[in-house]
Amino acid sequence: MTEMDQGLDFEVEALSYMDQLYAAALRMTRNPADAEDLVQETYAKAFKAQDKFTPGTNLKAWLYRIQTNAFINTYRKKQREPKLSDAETVEDWQLASAAAHQSTGLTSAEDAALDALGDDDVKRALSELSDDFRMAVYLSDVEGFAYKEIAEIMDTPVGTVMSRLHRGRRMLREKLRDYAAERGFYERPKDAKAEEVSRGEEAV
Repeated sequence: MTEMDQGLDFEVEALSYMDQLYAAALRMTRNPADAEDLVQETYAKAFKAQDKFTPGTNLKAWLYRIQTNAFINTYRKKQREPKLSDAETVEDWQLASAAAHQSTGLTSAEDAALDALGDDDVKRALSELSDDFRMAVYLSDVEGFAYKEIAEIMDTPVGTVMSRLHRGRRMLREKLRDYAAERGFYERPKDAKAEEVSRGEEAV
C-alpha cells in the first residue's frame, strides 16, 4: 500500500467518527456553534498529526484525545456560560440517568425518587458537574470507552479515571436526590437534613 493510499484510508476512517465527535463536542461546549468549531479544529489537528498515529491502534480514542485537549486549551479557557442545546438526545441523558443508579448504597426510596424525575432534571444535574467529572461519566456510560481508553483520551492515570467516574456518578446521584427532595418525591433522612443545615451555618 502506497503512502497516498494509507493517507486516504486514514481520512475515510477518521471522518466516519464525525457524528460521534460532534455529539461529544456538544457535551463539552454545550453550544452548537462552538461544537462545530471544536470538531473542525479536531480534524485539522488530526490530519496535521497523521504521521504520529500508529495504524492498527484505536483511532477513535486518538481523535477523542485530540478533541479533549483542544477543548481544554481553547474553549475551557474562554469560560463561556454553558448553553444546553436542543440537539441533545434523550437517549444519551437516559444513559446518564442510568449511571446515577449504578452507584451503590441506594435505598428503595431513593431509587424510586430518581425514577420519578424527568429528563430535564437529568440534563440539569449532568450539566452542573465539572468538566472532568462530566466527561468521565459521558465517555464511560454514553460512549462506552474502557478505563484505559478514557485515561488516554483525558491524559490521566487509570486510577484517576476510576476515581472521577465513581465521584461523578455519586455527585450526579446526589444532585438528582436533592431535586427529588425539592419536588416532594423523596424525604431526606433527618441526619442528612441536620448535616445540610450545619454546612449552611458554617458557610455564613
